Amino acid sequence: MANETLARRYASAVYSLATESNTVERVGNELSAIARAIGSDATLAGFFVSPVIERSEKQNALARAFTGKVGDIALHTVLLLVRKRRESLLDQLVVEYRKLELAGRGAEPLLVTTAHALSDAELRSLIERLERVYGKTFEASIKHDPSLIGGLRIAMGDRVIDGSISGRLEELTRALFGGGN
Repeated sequence: MANETLARRYASAVYSLATESNTVERVGNELSAIARAIGSDATLAGFFVSPVIERSEKQNALARAFTGKVGDIALHTVLLLVRKRRESLLDQLVVEYRKLELAGRGAEPLLVTTAHALSDAELRSLIERLERVYGKTFEASIKHDPSLIGGLRIAMGDRVIDGSISGRLEELTRALFGGGN
């Protein structure tokens, strides 16, 4: 929780800079790309978060790798994390930045997990109904999970609507065996 709060502070500062320079989407994409690049290799990820390796060595390596490939805001954000020994916050900073980016567009994240693929029309209809009911705009991502057996599970922030068969079976099990007191 403390890391999430700290990452939110960094993300908020970066988002403000990106907003001022009208590069919100670009900075978000660049931060995501840097995080993916670092996380794609175990040795590189270990180098990045290692407390034993000198900060200057990390900063030089990052500057060589990303100068000219990403903008100054994204690069200097990662270099600042290294300077402050907060490298481990990079992934959470990206998550928090994306939340701010969505909110800036007036949208909220929506995760729809289905047992079977939905058609574009079914997904669009579902999102439109949720937007009418909740009075919000959603940006949906889809995940397939065959263990749901059938139906779907919707996550909107902290709220989860479980309309899956496996969810209903779990509910029934709790009711039958006293887990739902």
